[in-house]
Amino acid sequence: MPDFFETDDIVKSYDGAIVRRIFAYVKPYKGLLAAATLTLALSTIGELVTPVLVQRSVDEALVVSWASLDAEAASDPRLRGIDVPADAPRAAGRLYLRSGKLASLSSGDRDGLERDGSLDPGPYYLAPVASAEALPDAVAADLGSAGGPAVADGWLVAPSAYVASLSAADARALRAEDRRVVRLYGWTLLVVLVVVLFSTFAQAWTTSMIGQNVMKDLRMDLFKRTSRQSIASLSRQPVGRLVTRLTSDVETINEFFTNVVVSFIKDLSLMAGSLVVLVAMSPRLAMITIATLPPVLFATGVSRRKARDAFRRQRTWLSKVNAFIAEHIAGVAIVKLFGRERASSEAFARDDAELMRANLGEMYVFAVFRPVIEFLASVSIAVILWFGAGFHGSGLITLGTLIAFVNLIRMFYSPLQDISEKYTMLQSAMAGGERVFKLMDDDERIPDEPTGRLAAPVRGRIEFDRVWFAYKGEDWVLRDLSFTVEPGETLAIVGYTGAGKSTVGSLLARLWDPQRGEIRLDGVPIRNLPLGELRSSIRPVMQDVFLFSGTVAGNIDLGLGLGPDEIRRAAEAVRADGFIERLEGGYDAPLGEGAATLSSGQRQLLSFARVVAHDPAIVVLDEATSSVDTETERLLQEGLAAMMRGRTTVAIAHRLSTIRHADRIVVLADGRLAEEGDHDSLIAKGGIYYNLYRLQYQGEASA
Repeated sequence: MPDFFETDDIVKSYDGAIVRRIFAYVKPYKGLLAAATLTLALSTIGELVTPVLVQRSVDEALVVSWASLDAEAASDPRLRGIDVPADAPRAAGRLYLRSGKLASLSSGDRDGLERDGSLDPGPYYLAPVASAEALPDAVAADLGSAGGPAVADGWLVAPSAYVASLSAADARALRAEDRRVVRLYGWTLLVVLVVVLFSTFAQAWTTSMIGQNVMKDLRMDLFKRTSRQSIASLSRQPVGRLVTRLTSDVETINEFFTNVVVSFIKDLSLMAGSLVVLVAMSPRLAMITIATLPPVLFATGVSRRKARDAFRRQRTWLSKVNAFIAEHIAGVAIVKLFGRERASSEAFARDDAELMRANLGEMYVFAVFRPVIEFLASVSIAVILWFGAGFHGSGLITLGTLIAFVNLIRMFYSPLQDISEKYTMLQSAMAGGERVFKLMDDDERIPDEPTGRLAAPVRGRIEFDRVWFAYKGEDWVLRDLSFTVEPGETLAIVGYTGAGKSTVGSLLARLWDPQRGEIRLDGVPIRNLPLGELRSSIRPVMQDVFLFSGTVAGNIDLGLGLGPDEIRRAAEAVRADGFIERLEGGYDAPLGEGAATLSSGQRQLLSFARVVAHDPAIVVLDEATSSVDTETERLLQEGLAAMMRGRTTVAIAHRLSTIRHADRIVVLADGRLAEEGDHDSLIAKGGIYYNLYRLQYQGEASA
């Protein structure tokens, strides 16, 4: 059984040409794109700044640690690369630097400086004081004691162990400046979090607006291009596939904007930014972190390939299930009549089971990948804590730096957990975009390059001049067909099935173009006329009347913008007003899809009223009454006569009794003009028309 809905192979992972074409639809929304870019940058920077603020608050206020350096050793070559601020605290001939400033010292240089007495790693606590009187009493009492605090050059210098031994009240009084710093960083962190919150909301809103607008414009362009395609092109496309292109395939492009592009950019920015911040904080620990990445990259690559294969299998079986459902629902009557319910259920069960296995396979990839990434992230954090604790004990990093490292590692691994899902969405968007643009690139429209216009009013003179036409290759449906219809004349076209009768009406409205010959309307070749003008001059009445969902009046008006009185007059002209008035709601009565609540005769009368409302010069009746019974046909004759009055009419009919009073009858055989004349002359000739009439008359008499 062929796949009705989806048969395209999904092979694209990324296609730059498709992405460029998608982004071409973003150009009208440059303002939204700029806003999305700005908010994305703000939220990304805010998330990266958050662990840095935590690290600063810990190292500068919560766990204060200073090292002492001989002022004369500041120019020592071993301190090359150490940033010694000009305003660094000085007390009793020594410089004091935060311990984190010395983290880049090698172990050898650090040991050498300590042996020389140039470096005292402390750790010390420093606080600016105006005088000893400003200190808490307990601290002031311990000034100058062994292992106690000292005041020099406006600074209180105390071993960190001493500060830790103070009572809570004394420590609180001593560290008033630290509390101020904590409050400052706390408020700064709150502001950053609020900025991240609002920028994330604004980024989601702007990207959704871009995606929705792009989807709207793309769907509109696709609908316009599809509706303008020739019947030849549309006949090769199943309706289900066209609907899929206009809906779900376009929706994948919306997901491309809202879930893929923004996420990829933000995730990559966060991962790259995290690595940059890690290296800036501690190159040693950053190198250890980077050394833990190869297993993660390997797992990500494997997961990406597995997700691609699982996605392809899932889409393949989903297509088969969709096709099976569409076909068996459309043919449910045949299934029931031939007793195929059980066999159909068994066949569907097999396909449904394969779809379930495909869905479980896709879920299995995500179920395995996420825990693996979680495990590797935990291992990486454990490694960082192991080495970080050693570095902290050796004074190579501060506690704040270690805390920030853990937060940044989590931030780095978080995007990796969603990468398989984002990759699947990217693949789906590429496949959907490829199918959408492939359909959009198909250009088999009927050429509309007018070089002339019809003189007003349109008289309705039709000429077929040596017309040849084939739907495929040289399998000719019409062969060298020539005839003329004078203004106001009724021409009937009859013939055996497959003689090309309905094709004449399609060619006249330029639903197709003949390969040879020429068709003229009022002496002007119809190829030279604007399509809109030509088709407004010709209105068909088909055997299978199509009525849109809406009201009765809306189906008569069909976009003309007529007033209620004009619509009523059109219905009255074809004797349709009687049954319309009996409907609940009258002209405003709602009609469902296909107007199934109306009889075939009522639907035909509405189609007659529609033609009268549009007032064409030419009416094409394509077996308009062949599907109704004789009694209903008799009721339609009055409406039909009113519709045809004063108009050129081309009537295509199987039921010859309906065209007995035609001005002229053309008989087609094997695509050629076989006979021509009125009813009586053709009967007298005893040819094809006579045989058709005799066979039909005998069949009706027997019935």
